[in-house]
Amino acid sequence: MITAVVKRRVLAIVRLLVALLVLVAIGVQLVTNLDNGTFDPTRYFAFFTILSNLFGAGLLLVLALSPRARTTRSATLDLLRGAAVVYLAVTFVVVMVLLSSAELQVALPWVDTVVHKILPVYLLIDWLVDPPTRRLTFRLGLRWLIGPLIWALFTLVRGEVDGWYPYPFLDPANGGYPSVAIHLVAILIGFVVFSWVTVALANLARRRSHRRGSPG
Repeated sequence: MITAVVKRRVLAIVRLLVALLVLVAIGVQLVTNLDNGTFDPTRYFAFFTILSNLFGAGLLLVLALSPRARTTRSATLDLLRGAAVVYLAVTFVVVMVLLSSAELQVALPWVDTVVHKILPVYLLIDWLVDPPTRRLTFRLGLRWLIGPLIWALFTLVRGEVDGWYPYPFLDPANGGYPSVAIHLVAILIGFVVFSWVTVALANLARRRSHRRGSPG
């Protein structure tokens, strides 16, 4: 029978490998852009995709390098994990629906697969396999909207100053400000929905984990 300690170690190894894969993918694309003469750090790191992937990979590294028992993990860390799940889930959907043909400075196909598909899917699986030990509420989940709202505000202000927007649907040149507003409201609703789903899934997985015995 696999012990709780072994399960934690296996999960730590998987988290480490996924985090390193994401960081390598982002690094390789960065070097590729440098070689092509298209790299601008103020733009490359302005993409929500890049920021959310760095955020998610960073959390996986923290979890992997400190594979403590679930009962000793901080509530703040689990709340940050939930934020990463939501951010990458929304990124996945937005890229599939709105940005399938857009230039996102992620030109290498395997890098695109890692940052837009593999990490979002893995974070959700990780969330279900190792759910928070404390019950979450939708009110707590709404805190996850703070990051995207700050990013959107900064991006719009920056766009007004230098005329560059990371995504076409944020650029007023593509349909005017009403189009930008519609897209932002739709994406905000998406964040709210995904936050509710993420909270619900965490609480469901937590109850199931308690019924069959916590893995520690």
